[in-house]
Amino acid sequence: MWVALAATCTAAVAVAGLTLWLGLDLLDVHGIKREKQITSSVLFDLVKLSFAVVAGLGGLVALVVAYRKQRTEENAALREDTKPHGDRFTAAVTQLGDTSPAVQLGGVHALAGLADDAPTRQLRQTCIDVLCAYLRLPYDPNPSDDPGEGQDPAGHARARHLPRDPRSPPHRYSHPRQSPAR
Repeated sequence: MWVALAATCTAAVAVAGLTLWLGLDLLDVHGIKREKQITSSVLFDLVKLSFAVVAGLGGLVALVVAYRKQRTEENAALREDTKPHGDRFTAAVTQLGDTSPAVQLGGVHALAGLADDAPTRQLRQTCIDVLCAYLRLPYDPNPSDDPGEGQDPAGHARARHLPRDPRSPPHRYSHPRQSPAR
């Protein structure tokens, strides 16, 4: 930031000098000659113009610095807002990897709630992407007795003891107003 500020100040001085030189050039004064002298009021006006240009560039530098400071503060506030989101996201994804269907379902609901509360569109989309990836995971509703090719035997044994569909309860629910099936 200091390098940019120093470069801007140097540019402001150079522009002021260029403005003074162009002003003198427009008056056809390339040096102090005895034949062509400019009056002190014209020279004073040129110096005022040069200082006005430098002041304008100084104001521009102040605006740039204020803008950069504002953006830095906004980014810091956004990081503070997203910090709890990251912790909640990690906990919800951990729940999705659990072997218990109830904990997995809790992870799905946690991710859905997290997507609703996400402070940015990118974080919301990340939650949605993880939920979609979870739903696309392969699922074998009726595992055989022996593990398949390339399948972990311990994981296969755990899968055999899970309910048939971990995304739905093992029994059917009926609405209280409906009559039981006979």
